[in-house]
Amino acid sequence: MNINNVKRSQKRFESTYQSNIGIQTYGKDNLYPQRMYDLIRSSTNGGTCLERYLTFIEGNGLNNTDFSEYECNRAGQTVDDIYHLIAQDMALFHGFALHVNYNMMCEIVELHHVPFMQCRLEEETPDGKVVHIYVHPDWSGRKTRKGKKIEVNKQNAKKIFAFNPRKEVVMAQIMASGGIESYRGQILWFSMDGKWDYPVPIYDKVVTALSTDEGLDNVKYRNVRNNFLTAGMLVHKKGQTLGIDDNGKEIKNTDNADISESLNIFQGDENACAIMDVTIESDEDEPKFVRFQTSNYDGAYKVTEESVTSRIYAAFGQEPFYRMRTGSLGFSSEVLAETYEYYNSYVNKERRAISRALRRVFEHWFEIANETNDYEVQPLVYVSNKDTK
Repeated sequence: MNINNVKRSQKRFESTYQSNIGIQTYGKDNLYPQRMYDLIRSSTNGGTCLERYLTFIEGNGLNNTDFSEYECNRAGQTVDDIYHLIAQDMALFHGFALHVNYNMMCEIVELHHVPFMQCRLEEETPDGKVVHIYVHPDWSGRKTRKGKKIEVNKQNAKKIFAFNPRKEVVMAQIMASGGIESYRGQILWFSMDGKWDYPVPIYDKVVTALSTDEGLDNVKYRNVRNNFLTAGMLVHKKGQTLGIDDNGKEIKNTDNADISESLNIFQGDENACAIMDVTIESDEDEPKFVRFQTSNYDGAYKVTEESVTSRIYAAFGQEPFYRMRTGSLGFSSEVLAETYEYYNSYVNKERRAISRALRRVFEHWFEIANETNDYEVQPLVYVSNKDTK
């Protein structure tokens, strides 16, 4: 069978043109990063793998600790603060955005992080360039300010020039904006998928597995919280004596409540092993106890859970961690050290991209902020008890 006869798969990602603002949509409904963010946070295994992915991208921080402690904006944020936020966006979306401000000498004097979910690309020019980046606090239009929703329109979406530090370009932009006071600076927008292509996260390939993982957690939750977990049912004659009162008289059972009305009190973990009391009309003298065999749904999804978990770990390139988790790989210091070395090499391209972006910014800084010109990231190293001793 050739490719023409294979059933066509749905497109994983689509980008269209939104004419009312003049942007390329990030996904069919322009909410692709928001939907992916919600999906990965709802998956237990996906969230665990993402945290490890982020930890290794961030590593031990920048090599030059003096540079990492350098304050780079009026809010008092350091380069290390910005670097941490960049690493988060890189792990979540495979892209990031940085905002820079200039002085009248066309030198960069301030650096801020811009949440990547808030950025959208302007439509390309005929020669394939993007001149502006649009920034909106919430592209879903649900966020409010002073009690009113921040609508998605040109008035609420900031239009900011794309990063181009050439002095003649910066000066022309300042003049076109009406002076340095009105100039909004530039945004360095980066994508791992190409200069002007919206990036696709590393976990996009397992969106169905992530959704299944969330569903499996829901099944486990309902199995424990809402399952019918009674130990059994006590069946006895209506009006049967419950005991003798203080006056020596028999205490009769007068409870005629319907069983269906009280079933909910026998559901869930807090009511486990309770006994249901049932009154019957027959003349049986002897009460009897009927045991229940409850259904446990965990075992029914065991194979599915194992398959889903392994797929998620594979998508993040974390097969060694999965093998250690399942016990098929030893958990020694040597194995962990080799696993750290492997995964450091796996995330090296993400680290290099961040280093290059910081270099591009601080090459045009108004003063020398990094004397060593070292923008590399320290890899994460496994430290055992033997090493500390």
